[in-house]
Amino acid sequence: MIDLNKIHINLHIKNLSIGYKNKTIVENITFSGKERDLIAIIGVNGVGKSTLLKTLAQMLPKLSGAVGVQQKELEHYPPIELASLISVVLTDGLASKDLSVLELIALGRQPYTNWLGSLKQEDKKIVQGAIQDLDLVEIQHKKCYELSDGQLQRVLIARALAQDTNIILLDEPTSHLDLYHKVQILKLLKSIAKNRNKTIVYTTHEIEMAIQLCDKILLLNKKENPFGEPYELIEQGVFESLFPKDTVTFDATSGTFKIKK
Repeated sequence: MIDLNKIHINLHIKNLSIGYKNKTIVENITFSGKERDLIAIIGVNGVGKSTLLKTLAQMLPKLSGAVGVQQKELEHYPPIELASLISVVLTDGLASKDLSVLELIALGRQPYTNWLGSLKQEDKKIVQGAIQDLDLVEIQHKKCYELSDGQLQRVLIARALAQDTNIILLDEPTSHLDLYHKVQILKLLKSIAKNRNKTIVYTTHEIEMAIQLCDKILLLNKKENPFGEPYELIEQGVFESLFPKDTVTFDATSGTFKIKK
């Protein structure tokens, strides 16, 4: 069992194995997330990053090990209570882009509304707060199909923020964005984690940005799956073994990858 009696730890994973039915993709995953932590999950394509994120959100069952959320393990929460603790932003397309920005963000309040989904004054205040925090005031009445990829990503993050959970999980939040908007989204997530006391965990291929901006990194490598602060992982030399050395090398001094010519 996990010792969950740790102050400010929202998420605690121990000896977790993930996969589908009897097919294990990754095992031996252990890490924790405190309030104000921005945590990146990195690794090569197909290593299981999205599978891990969906397991943390209980969208997929774990194969073994433990996932602790607050003071209980994940499977002991009823769905409605879990929805007040964990919000998820996936890369899957929206069911309907005909919703307005305001309507989509308001869906984040569903765990707290009555069966009619009626928003109380406090709900409306929280929704407007999320709209302001994500700088969406001027486009809140636009339809989602009218938005750019970067704008839509901010709207989805605002919906998660309106859900008012301690933990926010995001799958590839910077995919399909240009460099400026990638940096903008990641700096925004870091600000939300720090200013709102959230634990934010996201999957990414942007390893160099994660090294520069994240508090902690989990590297899925199907071996020891190292976890720690970026400088710790650099000192341990874990990034050097991420890609074949005859193709890409890691420069520990600059924290960047170099193409082998």
